[in-house]
Amino acid sequence: MADFPIETHYFDSFDGTRLAWHEMGAGRPIVLIHGYFSDANTNWIRYGHAAAIAAKGYRVIMPDLRAHGQSARPHDDAAYFPDVLTRDGHALIEHLDLGDYDLGGYSLGARTTSRMVATGAEPGRIIFAGMGLDGLTDTNRRVDHFTHILTNLGQHKRGSPEWLAEAFLKTTGGDPVALLGILRTFADTPLETIRGFAQPTLVVAGVDDFDNGSAKDLADTLPNATYTEIPGGHMSCVAKPELGQAIAAFL
Repeated sequence: MADFPIETHYFDSFDGTRLAWHEMGAGRPIVLIHGYFSDANTNWIRYGHAAAIAAKGYRVIMPDLRAHGQSARPHDDAAYFPDVLTRDGHALIEHLDLGDYDLGGYSLGARTTSRMVATGAEPGRIIFAGMGLDGLTDTNRRVDHFTHILTNLGQHKRGSPEWLAEAFLKTTGGDPVALLGILRTFADTPLETIRGFAQPTLVVAGVDDFDNGSAKDLADTLPNATYTEIPGGHMSCVAKPELGQAIAAFL
């Protein structure tokens, strides 16, 4: 696979929060948003997914969400309100002056994609990765789970899902205070709104991934969806080449 250079840039979002984004490749733009506790490097770059997509002739644009990666991690409660990540996404599209582009994300990134489309974004194609129907329509379903992880660091039973999530948080250098703020930003997308997403859409998830409900149910709800299963669960499939390969094949 070709070795594509990575460029990192910064801009001020709608409220002045300094956000980073990373680019790889050239051609039609595709914006890919990472998941919770993660960042663009861990989700898209490290395991070759961005390179696989760039090799198909795409300009892969990968923001670090606020409170993640190289973006600012404010501790002010005012920086975290419902749909703030959605507004950041719109601000990036506007900053880059993107017209004809594709949009997708993994887990929290998929949820942010849904909210962006629901609030006016018009990508040519959509990618929902690591996301099921319940994860879009009932976004509070796992808030208690993540709150427990972040407020009990160092106390989780070794090998438990909470312990594994904490271990992942350490690898990405996450800020627990800022990440708790992110939990207040979640916003549901109504079922009827999802049924109105008419763009060609890829729904891709690990065969053992049910963290956000059923990905198959999400694909069945969308009017123009392709459903693809890949090996692994919610965390493990990100490290497998099949994720990037599925997205590249869909595009």
